[in-house]
Amino acid sequence: MRAARFHEYGGAESLVIEQAPDPHPGLGEIRVRVAAASVNPIDWKLRAGTLHQLIPLELPAIPGRDAAGVVDEIGDGVQGVSIGDRVFGLGGVTGATAELVILSAWAHAPDTWNDEQAAGAGLASVTAMRGLNALGSLAGRTLLVEGAAGGVGGAAVEIAVAQGATVIGTASERNHEFLTSLGAVPTTYGPGLAQRLSALAPHGVDIALDTAASGSLDDLVAITGDPTRVATVADHAGGQRLGTHVVNAENDSALLSVAAELGRQGRYTPRIEQTYPLERIADAHAHAERGRTRGKIVICI
Repeated sequence: MRAARFHEYGGAESLVIEQAPDPHPGLGEIRVRVAAASVNPIDWKLRAGTLHQLIPLELPAIPGRDAAGVVDEIGDGVQGVSIGDRVFGLGGVTGATAELVILSAWAHAPDTWNDEQAAGAGLASVTAMRGLNALGSLAGRTLLVEGAAGGVGGAAVEIAVAQGATVIGTASERNHEFLTSLGAVPTTYGPGLAQRLSALAPHGVDIALDTAASGSLDDLVAITGDPTRVATVADHAGGQRLGTHVVNAENDSALLSVAAELGRQGRYTPRIEQTYPLERIADAHAHAERGRTRGKIVICI
């Protein structure tokens, strides 16, 4: 199969397109012929080597954790999916940016999403939902999402709105119209956030989700009044210091199915900032590293 790989840790220029061995599914896994795969922060951090002590890789490695495509091989013990089904989901921390990928968690892709949207839904939706679930029931509560224009933040906004929350989202001013389209009340990052929120939410902010790791956790705890009313999916050290909920993504087919059902209902649509062909994966990684994206960056295989 054709795949993007890196043979040593380094910059985006270390990525090459070459032939790699075809993978085969094990117990409880499926193999998917990939239509598209998304780029997540962990992808370029792993490639750059900044996580090599925490997550050592066997090189050469194929970047990418989530993808969408058509099932073409099924491992033992798998039920509820057939060869030819269109699915999206998650595999290991690497392996997705290739013609074939092994998934250990998946859901049927709704017809309302194209392949690029389905590829952008996997990691973003499970990360957002685990963060939101840590905060308890959302109905009737006011939620602040820090970093609301990114892939995880945007998913959190739409999913929280679908669950009955009033959502205020922080983003740069250029993304405020985008946040409004997602169903959030937009405001800016940084100093003076508490004062801005007092005008936007005169009855207070009940809960907060940090997806940005912008150093705002102390402020979020002060705004909500209790560290247990704050969850972070991005600032683990800060969250542990303050006693907030600290959440990691997990390969959870049940959460993916919830995201897919919201997609079928038209209540969650993964937002795509830009797509790149496989041959331009280095440009896609460089784009992701610059940050401040509006939605997901996706590689079309």
